[in-house]
Amino acid sequence: MKAKRHAVILHLIREHRIANQERLRELLLKQGVEVTQATLSRDIRELGLVKVTGEGGTYYAAHDAELLPAPHLAALIPSLLLRSDGVASFLVLRTPTGSASALTAALDHLGWPEVIGSIAGDDTVLLICKTVADRQKIAKRLADLSGR
Repeated sequence: MKAKRHAVILHLIREHRIANQERLRELLLKQGVEVTQATLSRDIRELGLVKVTGEGGTYYAAHDAELLPAPHLAALIPSLLLRSDGVASFLVLRTPTGSASALTAALDHLGWPEVIGSIAGDDTVLLICKTVADRQKIAKRLADLSGR
């Protein structure tokens, strides 16, 4: 649940200029995520969010991706991987809305040699594998990690 909430928070701060925690709480609630102020403060600290000043005022932003620790795949997979399907050397992973980038970041960080690259949408990840056999190997590895 925490990993999913963190993914939604990151998605929201990328899509909106959020000036304060109360506004972030409102947007989270619209996404179906109910959170207390104390939990939200802890999430902001754990995610390393900072307040930046830009056009239109001050708002939350994430540090550069290189400065943040990579998400741990084993912790994310059970809650974020809804299903997967593949064709040729392409593996498509479905996630809850707003979670694809968190899952993709964790996968990219691993640097699996079977994967040429990845693309994250809002609720979909496209993994481009080198071969069909590599795609099948990655699909099995992810299914094993998710407990499915």
